[in-house]
Amino acid sequence: MRISQLEGRRVALWGWGREGKAAWRAVRSRLPTLPLTLFCTSDEVAAARGCGDILLNLEVDASADRLAAFDVVIKSPGISPYGAEAAAAAARGTRFIGGTGLWFAEQGDAAGMARNTVCITGTKGKSTTTALLAHLLRAAGRRTALAGNIGLPLLELLDVAPAEAPKSWVIELSSYQTGDVAASGVRPDIGVVLNVFPEHLDWHGSEARYVADKLQLVTAARPRVAVLNAADPRLVALDLPDSEIRWFGDESGWHLRGDILFDRDTRVMDTSSLPLPGRHNRGNLCAALTVLDAMGLDAAALAARAKDFIPLPHRLQTIGTRDGLTWVNDSISTTPYASLAALGCFAERPVAILLGGHDRGVDWSEFAKAITDHAPRVVVTMGANGPRIHALLSPLTADGEFVLLQAEGLADAVGKARAALDGDGVLLLSPGAPSFGPYRDYVARGRHFAELGGFDPDAISAIPGLGIA
Repeated sequence: MRISQLEGRRVALWGWGREGKAAWRAVRSRLPTLPLTLFCTSDEVAAARGCGDILLNLEVDASADRLAAFDVVIKSPGISPYGAEAAAAAARGTRFIGGTGLWFAEQGDAAGMARNTVCITGTKGKSTTTALLAHLLRAAGRRTALAGNIGLPLLELLDVAPAEAPKSWVIELSSYQTGDVAASGVRPDIGVVLNVFPEHLDWHGSEARYVADKLQLVTAARPRVAVLNAADPRLVALDLPDSEIRWFGDESGWHLRGDILFDRDTRVMDTSSLPLPGRHNRGNLCAALTVLDAMGLDAAALAARAKDFIPLPHRLQTIGTRDGLTWVNDSISTTPYASLAALGCFAERPVAILLGGHDRGVDWSEFAKAITDHAPRVVVTMGANGPRIHALLSPLTADGEFVLLQAEGLADAVGKARAALDGDGVLLLSPGAPSFGPYRDYVARGRHFAELGGFDPDAISAIPGLGIA
């Protein structure tokens, strides 16, 4: 649905975070006289009223009856369409769309294609891969937009002056947004899926629905080229008749043999010194290079420019040393798989890992089976799912593989970890769970971790390269 098609309809916005504000500005810039209703929290009313829009009605009761009073509701990504109120309103005819879908609808050409768009999703690694691809495209001299779930809503870049327009759009999508692209009816040029593990089960309602929603980027949005990880069995099993498939992660394309990067049988470079902590992050380089190939660029020549990449904050981010301990902020880790990958990066050093947060029902049994492969010195559990993780890991401590401690929150967990390490090792925040509850998001959690170590949270939080450059 294009923004112009909202004219004459009953339209509401749901959510007043950055995505919600971007949607309001986009609609208002195109339809200045359209009456709008905003559903927001009571804490957001004053800020929303401060925008000075006399045609914006504010409500805090997003009930099924109120939502059903509208033809279209533009919702923020964090609001699930599977919730009882939204589902009931949808059954009564209300159409729910997101800002990502609105942006894509505006980009379609006569053939229904959003040219020069690369959309990247995956349970883990999508932010790094998105930023890394944008970095390499810019290194090739191509004006590039870096936007999406990584921290800049697409609608904030809706009306770019022709002189400023990028040649390539590199867009990170969460599982909350992939369906918006499919629903827009506009095909992205290239869709990338890095991996699929269970996550966000509270938003999606089940693992099966999460997987289906995540894969909509390639199954329903039908990109011209689908770039897929050959090591992921869910991706290998896909049938995508409308897309050209390009694989990475095995010998048919870009892959790693140890730390050595190969393009099929051609050795390209040693990746061990790249600023991409962890082998999984260097695997993300393989995905980015596959995209460059699909765009007709010389990926092999550009691979070396990865050495200039600035790693993203809150992702295996070494923020400094205090009292003999290396502090590593991996606050964006929201799955047990991500926490395991983080542990693998520090297998040669004593590690205290801080685990736990919001409980969305993710199964930690595979983590428990694998943790002894890279056993830390100390595990400290915290948060709403901390007791469940602690109970699962407790039987593994009988042989002294690691020390298992419980904490009330992050500050308590840091204190116990510091004492247990006794001035030697790595203090690793890689919680494997969302931050909801004590923190607004993973950024706030990572900033608090930095403060607890005596580091400047502002100095460790900026995402380089957002926007058009």
